[in-house]
Amino acid sequence: MKQLSYWIQGLALRAMLWLVALLPLDRRRAVVAWVTERTVRLTPLRRRITRNLDHVWPDLPASARDRIVAGVGRNVGRSLTGIWFNADFARDVADIRPEGPGWQVLQEAEAEGRGAIVVSGHFGQWEAIRHVMKRAGMEAGAIYRPNNNPYYEPIFRAGIDVGGQPIIPKGRAGYRVMIGHLRKGGFMALLPDQRVSDGAVLPFLGRGAKTALAAAELALRYDIPLVPAFAPWEDGLRVVFEAPIPPSDPETMMAEFNARLGAWVERHPSQWHWLHRRWKMSARSRALES
Repeated sequence: MKQLSYWIQGLALRAMLWLVALLPLDRRRAVVAWVTERTVRLTPLRRRITRNLDHVWPDLPASARDRIVAGVGRNVGRSLTGIWFNADFARDVADIRPEGPGWQVLQEAEAEGRGAIVVSGHFGQWEAIRHVMKRAGMEAGAIYRPNNNPYYEPIFRAGIDVGGQPIIPKGRAGYRVMIGHLRKGGFMALLPDQRVSDGAVLPFLGRGAKTALAAAELALRYDIPLVPAFAPWEDGLRVVFEAPIPPSDPETMMAEFNARLGAWVERHPSQWHWLHRRWKMSARSRALES
């Protein structure tokens, strides 16, 4: 039954992608965003978002919470459109100019053959970050988790392949590939805003959240910059490379990343992927919050 469900999901998605492919990219975004908003509103996904919002902002008025839920649904569609039609998306963002002091730091690292680690989150249109870097000769690889649905996996993998190489599956073997890439002066773009079971409990939006330390550990080990970058929708799409996180220790550095991402989420709540199970409360997490 599970395989049949996967097959039906894959078939329905391919049919939708075939139909919207006839439209200009901005119209594709609008159509897919309409579909994903209603999917979120009418399924248990809505409950997952509201549970996270209630955990972080318990005093948020119901009307504001409903607006964020709807906005999250639309943003999921916009983000996925950028991945599913990544070659078209690359052309769409070809004129975007990178902002922020981190951009010069990346250029200097590339000139010195050092490479760098760019950290972002599932926020805004994050795939634009790799396109901007690739256009400037700083192609960035990425880590990803293969999808459980074998009929969806080729669609997703084909999309992220366009943004830059190498694309590395999560796991021990993939970690070794990433280390080799960094040691040769390569760039990696990581999204450490999901819960990991062995992560350190660090503040995120005022609540304790298990956070992966690998990005900071690698930056320290290989003496390369750790640069936060974000791609918010603000009267159009922006790509902002912030000042590097100062080297210290992994927990301090990733707490700083959480604070940087948190500031963007507070600015544009509906542009972050609240569908993540980011907070799973433990005794240590509760102690951190108190």
